[in-house]
Formats: sequence, C-alpha cells, structure tokens
Amino acid sequence: MNRVSEYSPAKINLFLAVAGPRADGYHDLVSLAAPLAWGDRLTAEPAAEFSLTCDDPAVPVDGTNLVLKAAAAFRRASGWTGGARFTLEKRIPVGAGLGGGSSNAVAALRALNRISDGRLEEDRWGAVAAELGSDCSLFLHGGPAWLRGRGERVEPLETATGSRLRGRRVFLLKPGFSISTAWAYGRMRGDPRYYLPAAVAEARVAAWCQQPGAAAEALLYNNMEGPAFEKFPALPLLLEYLRQEFGLEGRLSGSGSACFALRPAAGGPEEAEIAAAVRSRWGASALVVETHLA
Repeated sequence: MNRVSEYSPAKINLFLAVAGPRADGYHDLVSLAAPLAWGDRLTAEPAAEFSLTCDDPAVPVDGTNLVLKAAAAFRRASGWTGGARFTLEKRIPVGAGLGGGSSNAVAALRALNRISDGRLEEDRWGAVAAELGSDCSLFLHGGPAWLRGRGERVEPLETATGSRLRGRRVFLLKPGFSISTAWAYGRMRGDPRYYLPAAVAEARVAAWCQQPGAAAEALLYNNMEGPAFEKFPALPLLLEYLRQEFGLEGRLSGSGSACFALRPAAGGPEEAEIAAAVRSRWGASALVVETHLA
C-alpha cells in the first residue's frame, strides 16, 4: 500500500469529574467525552524509517510527538519492521484540552495498520492506546463514550443515550493562550477541594442517563474549571456573557484552555455573530469554530 490518510478529530468533555490522585501518578476520573466533526488530518507513506513533518511550526516533530511515539509502540506491539513518513495537517491547537495529540497518536496507529496490511491484531489496540496516553482510548471509538480510571476504561454510550448527543451543534472557542495539563493537575493535587468524589460523579451521570428527556445542557460539568478559572478569569467571563447574551450553555473542555458552547437544537446565533463577540473580548487571535458532535 502506498500513501494513506486518516482523519484525526478533536474531542470535548461534556462531563468531567476528577475524583482524586492515584498511586501511579495519574488521577481517577469520570468523564463523558465526544469526538467532533473537526480536527487534524494525518497522512503516511511507506519509508525506511519513521519521520514527521507538520504545517504548524509550533508543533514538535521529534520523538516527543505522540505520532512518533505511537509509531514506536506499533512496531513493538506488532513486530513490523517497516517505517513511514508522516505529514500532519494541524488544526487542533496545542494546550487546549481538545485531545489533539492523543487523536494524532491513534490516527498514526490506524495509518500504520493499513500500510502494514493489518499487522496489529484487534485485541491489542486497547493496550497500545492506553500505553500512549489517557485520552487515546477514546479515539478508538466513533462516538461519545464514558471514560473511567485514568481514561483508559472506555464505555461507548448506548444508542438511545447517544442519540441525545450525536449531531448537536457546538461552538468551539480557544483564546490566544494555552493551559498546561501538568499545571492544571498539579493545582488540583495541591488543593483537594477541587476534587469531586467518584461516587458523587457517578450519581450525577446516572441521574442524567435515567431521564430520557434530559438535554445535554443538564449534564455539563467540569471540576477542572476551578484552577483554570481562578488563574484565567477571561474564561468564565466569556462563558457567562454567552449565557446571558445568547442563551448558550458552555464549559471548559478538559484542562483547557479551549471552551465550548452548545448551540440550541433549533435556531440560535450564527458562527459569525459568536466569532465577533468572542474576539471582541479575547482578541483577534481567538479560534472560533462551529462544528458538531460526531
């Protein structure tokens, strides 16, 4: 096989409860995450060794990039000795809480499996993805899913529950600054009042699931907003403005700095109107994208 191309979607966390630290250095969480119909594109073609180029000069293209880490993991797990030249068309910003690096890693695994004629057995995918990062397991599935543990335990939504979410329009909003995931979790570890016990989180999501008529807006939650909003007040100020001015419900995604706001199922403001409002408050460098939940 010659050149192959893989779509690499962004994700948002509609519900994210960080419950507390684990002995392995990670955190336990309960989350409902959903991939978006917007993201990056990764192409790959056979080569003697692994290499990566990217159209965003801010993205590292050395061994620290999850694409090349995924390639190395694929080689170890499959025994395949070939290589690939990767090209990444980057749209998902770094340091946004949108899972861009994890999504790129899974796209790399998919591309390599196509190039190698399926050398990585299906029952190995979950373990390889979990090895690469907590968010990676989500991108093995094609829609909204519950994430537990450190994110490696994935449970796709039942069809009836998922139908409340799939196709919902969403405004994706990213200011000109980023937030380090390590910093955000470090702040939470240093102040346990930010945590939400897992039992409380599970009770909240169970209550939502048991109400067939409950809208996605009733589920929205993210306790990582605590440290992020304290340091970056521009984030909650904008979300409150969108709520008051346009009736949009929004949250931080992951550890941020990207936020999102759900567009009403019928009507609602247009992308240009939201973009103007956001950039008048966050500056011209703010990213505003209208897309939908996959």
